[in-house]
Amino acid sequence: MHAADEGIALIDVIVVGLYLAFVLGLGLYMGRGQKGIRDYAVAGRVYGPLVIFATMSASYIGGGFSTGNAEKVFLFGIANIVGLWGFSLKEILVATYIAPKLDRFPNAISVGDLMAEAYGRVGRLATGLAGMALCAGIVGAQVGAIGIVFHVFYGIDRSWGIALGCGIVILYTTFGGMRAVVTTDLVQFGILAIGMPLVLIFGINYVGGVDALVAAIPADRLQLPGAEFSWLGLLALVLVFLFGETLVPPYVQRLCAGRSAAVAARGTLWSGIFSIPFFAVTGLIGLVALAIDPSLDSNLALPQVVVTVMPPVLKGLVIAAVISIVMSSADSFLNSASIAFVNDVVGSTRGAPLAERPAIRLARAATFVVGLLSVLFAVSIESILDILIYAYTYWAPVVLVPLIAAIYGYRKGVVAFGAGAATGVAAALVWDNVLGQPGQIAGLVVGVFANLVVFLVLPIPGQAIADRASTGR
Repeated sequence: MHAADEGIALIDVIVVGLYLAFVLGLGLYMGRGQKGIRDYAVAGRVYGPLVIFATMSASYIGGGFSTGNAEKVFLFGIANIVGLWGFSLKEILVATYIAPKLDRFPNAISVGDLMAEAYGRVGRLATGLAGMALCAGIVGAQVGAIGIVFHVFYGIDRSWGIALGCGIVILYTTFGGMRAVVTTDLVQFGILAIGMPLVLIFGINYVGGVDALVAAIPADRLQLPGAEFSWLGLLALVLVFLFGETLVPPYVQRLCAGRSAAVAARGTLWSGIFSIPFFAVTGLIGLVALAIDPSLDSNLALPQVVVTVMPPVLKGLVIAAVISIVMSSADSFLNSASIAFVNDVVGSTRGAPLAERPAIRLARAATFVVGLLSVLFAVSIESILDILIYAYTYWAPVVLVPLIAAIYGYRKGVVAFGAGAATGVAAALVWDNVLGQPGQIAGLVVGVFANLVVFLVLPIPGQAIADRASTGR
């Protein structure tokens, strides 16, 4: 069923068109007068806790945690909401134990800057490459969601929907940098924080109330761990979302963009707390979709509920909210991909930093190219949440353990970093693709722990020589 079938009113089309034009214009306007790559990456470190809270929340509430969450709850039930709460726990832990430590890195603008102090150019380069791969994958998930949104709401072919929505994001992110991203995030967060609860309220009312909703849902969708998961599998899913996006580039940039580490920590904590009910809301919309039409394509669960239950004008506002969800995550990861390339990959191969003007030009070019590559990635994988999990596999098993060690000042050197990273990604790939995920445990989780073991076992540089000297050998 497409928008035409439901008869979306002209007023709703106008509302969405005006919203898209406003976001594009605002993003381009805020990109004026950028002074260099640091401005492009962290916008002068001027933001307070409320802005950090809003932009952090808008960044992670993308297609995967909204449209993808509704899709998986439609298929598997409330267990997926519990799985996503692993992300919420991660935000709270980062706010409590990681963010306050970043005062040690006053000049950092990327994850590579944090890694370079402990692992040198090798650490910066590997982190930059992993960050680019992760960001491209996550942008791909958002791009895929954009295609679904325009297809359901307006009957536009998915590929044309991707081109339209992604084109707007690429334009203002390319030219606007972090200032454009944060400013548009504030608008997008306000719309989605109101719009998604409204969809759930109207949806429950449409199916006849809470009792009618529960009666229409198969019992296994409302139970834990659910028909598709064992308790071990559910715990593994929690760990996937706990580890998968921990300290990924956009979140680190936001921690670095706060006026101080304490300010960034406070905003991150609020964001983590906010995510708990928000994930429940978007997941429960998937159950509403199941109650309305069990034969529905699960990928269309959230947008189809919007089309079905919302009245004119409000429908236009909520469509804008759904588009906001996707754009607010895509722009953040696009910006971070370009910073990972310029600051970490290119920066690690040069003896001296790039001058400011060439650096911004290169960052803008990288943003544009990553956006185009993400479009290709999006059309090759159907499930939005599956794209996210696939992208996580090339981040957490490589970077997470040595990054936390570097933040805490625990330096094991380049050999430990390289050996741990290689072991982590190899273990993840073998576990997933050769062994077939025994016990429903994702390879990402196995890879993180494999990296941790190798990282801890290898000696600190110089320790082996000192041990031999002390024993006279």
